[in-house]
Amino acid sequence: MSWLSNFVRPKLRALIKKSDNANNLWIKCNGCEQMVYHKDLKDTLSVCPTCDYHMKMSASERIEWLLDEGSINELSIPITNIDPLKFRDSKKYVDRIKDAKSKSNSEEAILMASGQIGGNNAMVVALDFNFMGGSMGSAVGEGFLEASKEAIKLNIPLVIFTASGGARMQEGIFSLMQLPKTVVAVNSLKEKNIPYIVVLTDPTTGGVSASFAMLGDITFAEPGALIGFAGPRVIQSTVNETLPEGFQTSEYLLEHGMIDDVIHRKNLKYAIANTISLLMQNTTNENLPSY
Repeated sequence: MSWLSNFVRPKLRALIKKSDNANNLWIKCNGCEQMVYHKDLKDTLSVCPTCDYHMKMSASERIEWLLDEGSINELSIPITNIDPLKFRDSKKYVDRIKDAKSKSNSEEAILMASGQIGGNNAMVVALDFNFMGGSMGSAVGEGFLEASKEAIKLNIPLVIFTASGGARMQEGIFSLMQLPKTVVAVNSLKEKNIPYIVVLTDPTTGGVSASFAMLGDITFAEPGALIGFAGPRVIQSTVNETLPEGFQTSEYLLEHGMIDDVIHRKNLKYAIANTISLLMQNTTNENLPSY
């Protein structure tokens, strides 16, 4: 048994771990169901090269791609009471947090950083759907508030990428309190004439869509993103009617005047940089290509 325990089992574990390495994985596209090699997605910004389906990006990937190289200054996530309700369903909330940190390699469902976008100073916030579905708890609300304060302090625009299933149920009323908190933060930006640019990504739903996600001075969205409060299946079962084709997609919202533009991911940085330059009247910025 010692030979099995000390040699064979460790070798098997190492072999399995190696095969699970992200660099060796093929990822199935939810749009065309084709298999895409993991490394190829880095070159396409996680957009399927076959059907142009926009896959999810982590918050860190968003920040690293959007902000100019060498300009990133990450903000610390404010310390909050991790489990104010001592919540437990099939698993303790604190254990779910630990699992989420391990799986997503993130500390929370939010990441904030200042830097430059095409030479324009900006504060960027990104929600991470890989961390408990990007759900908004106390840490996310406090993080958004902190980023807003820093944007006001530095007199730079705030750009946010939303990706969330809504409020974090494990925090109950404390999670719902983040809705008015983030709205107050947005109003503070508007009072100081600080531009607030929102980029809606797939999905943006629930409490996030009911608060800061729909309050942008300029609102962009990625193609095919699901945007709304409740999901289409919930709405359809409630109203007992067939919903219009494409209902709650970014294209549908653009057609009905709810957002300003739907922009391919490869063009988003140019669009955001040009928008900031225009709103901040930055005449010293180099001319960027039109998106």
